[in-house]
Amino acid sequence: MKTILVTGGAGYIGSHTVVELLNAGYEVVIVDNLVNSNLAVLGRIETICGKRPSFVNADVRDGAALAEVFSEYDIDAVIHFAGLKAVGESVEQPLRYYENNVYGSLALSQAMADAGVFKLVFSSSATVYGPDAAVPYEETMALGQPSSPYGASKAMAERVLADLCVSDSRWSIVALRYFNPIGAHASGLIGEDPQGIPNNLMPFIARVAVGKLAELAVFGDDYDTPDGTCLRDYLHVVDLAEGHCKSLLALATPGLHAFNLGAGHGVSVLDMVKAFEAVTGQSVPYKIAPRRSGDLPAFWANADKAKAELDWVAARSLEEMMADTWRWQSGNPDGYAS
Repeated sequence: MKTILVTGGAGYIGSHTVVELLNAGYEVVIVDNLVNSNLAVLGRIETICGKRPSFVNADVRDGAALAEVFSEYDIDAVIHFAGLKAVGESVEQPLRYYENNVYGSLALSQAMADAGVFKLVFSSSATVYGPDAAVPYEETMALGQPSSPYGASKAMAERVLADLCVSDSRWSIVALRYFNPIGAHASGLIGEDPQGIPNNLMPFIARVAVGKLAELAVFGDDYDTPDGTCLRDYLHVVDLAEGHCKSLLALATPGLHAFNLGAGHGVSVLDMVKAFEAVTGQSVPYKIAPRRSGDLPAFWANADKAKAELDWVAARSLEEMMADTWRWQSGNPDGYAS
């Protein structure tokens, strides 16, 4: 396996995965429509790796554009990140999420089949387990009824891909159900750069610390958790990127293979704020805001399967996640526009 197509490869998780792929010796082709990413990331990747990935500005819903990509490049496997990812936004814009996340996956799968490429790593989510699943989440659990259109779109896409594998034994698909990636590359050159007010906790904290936002909004402090705020399983984005590289090896076996990628324990919102302040010395003022629709009180991973079958663990500490986040944000206060 030599050439990997990475959809959404200019985004947060995608760009870090491209770095790991290039460093591992793969050729990489990025397809990205730049809706939630920045072309400047390509130069940053080249600085880190000494090599620039190929880039095509296209949308995964555009079958003709994908056909051209597969015709031009000899693609061996695909890692599919392209999609929308904000839980709260998905509640407000469900049709947009289903069109991007479900139809986008359908269009990509069809283009792959037409090109004779049957190896796919799919960017899924822990939210596919649904609000009634017991924690820690395990891959043996059935897909649930997710509490947001974002989660539902990922579960729908997984069901489509599972049916695809049943219908045609040439397909080999890995669904990576990951939890809450944070942090940035240790170089400080690439990191999370959301547009507008961040939907995720860590970039929200970082932008408050760098002075771009006045205070952090903590969505709810009356959950049934130790301090009343939500518990999430945070892992370093580079650990997650390494998990995608290792999952390519699992594509040697036909069928759909699901893996949790997480640290295996939950950290509360307020404990995240305290950890960031302790590591960076920066103050993060916050206010308590109403609960956000679609949020669950607490969940975390059982990642034993990934350790046993992929030789993968979330190795980097919470302190490293905080330090790397601050190195990125303080060095790039305006993100890639800095």
